[in-house]
Amino acid sequence: MATIETARGPIDAADLGRTLMHEHVFVLTPDSERQWGDDWDEEERVADAVTRLNALAAAGISTIADPTVDGLGRDIARIERIQREVALNIIVATGVYTYHEVPNFFRYRGPDLMPSLPDPMVDFFVRDIREGVKGTGVRAAFLKCAIDHFGMAPGVERVLRAVAKAHLETGAPIMVHTHPTTRTGLEVQRVLVEEGVEPPGVLLAHSGDTPDVDHLSALAEAGFLLGMDRFGIDTTLGFDERVGTVAEMCRRGFAGSMVLSQDASCYIDWIDPMAMGLANQRWHYLHVLEDVVPALVEREVSEEQIDQMLVGNPRRYFGG
Repeated sequence: MATIETARGPIDAADLGRTLMHEHVFVLTPDSERQWGDDWDEEERVADAVTRLNALAAAGISTIADPTVDGLGRDIARIERIQREVALNIIVATGVYTYHEVPNFFRYRGPDLMPSLPDPMVDFFVRDIREGVKGTGVRAAFLKCAIDHFGMAPGVERVLRAVAKAHLETGAPIMVHTHPTTRTGLEVQRVLVEEGVEPPGVLLAHSGDTPDVDHLSALAEAGFLLGMDRFGIDTTLGFDERVGTVAEMCRRGFAGSMVLSQDASCYIDWIDPMAMGLANQRWHYLHVLEDVVPALVEREVSEEQIDQMLVGNPRRYFGG
């Protein structure tokens, strides 16, 4: 059985257990947080994260995959500290998160400076996977990038191609934030095919944001793993629609093509704290276990299918 890197070191793929495939610990905007934020207290936030993650472990989750990368406030030294105090495994990612242009750090490095130059992003991603994230001993286990309703902007395409090259060099799987309402998964598929990446190594995150089961079925048939991973964000798509989509995909035979999660966090500075209390009240780490799984069982999704989505598919994704 393959080994998988976590923030506490390598583990056997058989020890992943029940895995939530898209959960953040923190989502931050470090520059803005330092200038304007009034809600961040390092010790308080770390202690709160430890409490929340240990509660999740006590509920039966053994592992979370945290796709926080450049653009989402990644701080692996902080995650490493939290990992030492929690019972579950935290798997970390490398990559760049943008809907438009590359971060200014990369704007005049590599091909944007001169088309003939190699992209330094590739080497950075490979280093995170093979040697460890700068300043820590933690190795990234997967690659993360994004495309949203703005489409395949030049910066988005540059990151996606760099991620593809790093995947081919290291074998680390890919997760792509997508916008399924505008079918951006098809654009991702086009670019990855051009780069020589096979769909089974790719998770299309946020696929559960659409009830278009025919579109999702086509992506699953192509070999992609689909992230039904925003349970609790009811303002984007309602609970019943999200559950119904997963149930219908299972009925069609695609339980082996989905993973479950919430895209939740202990703290996110993108949203006014008062607004967080008013909308999406079920957007938390325990929603899948407490509400989603029972609702799927009511819709005749079997325990075997649920186990496949929470255990088997994550193990296959990370274990190869």
